[in-house]
Amino acid sequence: MQLVWITALGVGGATMIGALLGLFIKQIPHRYNDAILGFAAGIMLAAAIFGLILPVVQDGKITSVIIAVIGVFVGALCLSAMDRFVPHLHNIAGASEHNKAEDPQVNKVLLFVFAVAIHNLPEGIAAGVSFGTGHVEHALTVAGGIALQNIPEGMVIIAPMLAAGVSRRRTLLIAFSTGAIEIIGTLLGYLFVAVSNAVLPFALAFAGGTMLYVISDEMIPETHAHGYEKSATFAVIIGFCVMLLLDAWIG
Repeated sequence: MQLVWITALGVGGATMIGALLGLFIKQIPHRYNDAILGFAAGIMLAAAIFGLILPVVQDGKITSVIIAVIGVFVGALCLSAMDRFVPHLHNIAGASEHNKAEDPQVNKVLLFVFAVAIHNLPEGIAAGVSFGTGHVEHALTVAGGIALQNIPEGMVIIAPMLAAGVSRRRTLLIAFSTGAIEIIGTLLGYLFVAVSNAVLPFALAFAGGTMLYVISDEMIPETHAHGYEKSATFAVIIGFCVMLLLDAWIG
């Protein structure tokens, strides 16, 4: 349980670290931001496959494969349903200056908090659920991938809030709260599978599906939106291969 707490703090703390960096680094050039986000996407892709989905089907039974397929689709569909009501984070981050006059400041801040919270909670749950496999290295792989993705995400949410007129102190508190939500998600995911091992295979596949959805629907489109598709693509491949080598080495 101590390791779970440390992991939860690491996953949520990564968002907080990103937020702190965002206060001092006004804007990361898209070339570097897309490469970093692409690398994180590659790591998360490997983590979803090796740490969450493959453990479900490793016994080779057809029922396990069916559970994995259903779990992946349900996880993806749940996030897709959320996106109908919650705007994508990168769309909010890209809001133009003239939109400030159209939206009240308080509503804009609440929109940020709600959007980031909704997107962070499933990621935290995925990190917590991964401990149910019994393989600590797989759980740390999943958590590491999510944490790496959270750093640039934490940086991205700072600038729009400051531009909307929110004070630096309040901006930091809001950003920290999104990291705290991910900590809660990690603990909830762990407790969920700890209470009932019967739902573990579905929970792992569900978590894998949520991660696959985030990678394809959020991260990769963002890395391909600024003219640096090639470098972002190779960053994804490098991230995936790094985790592949680490998984082989640790395992």
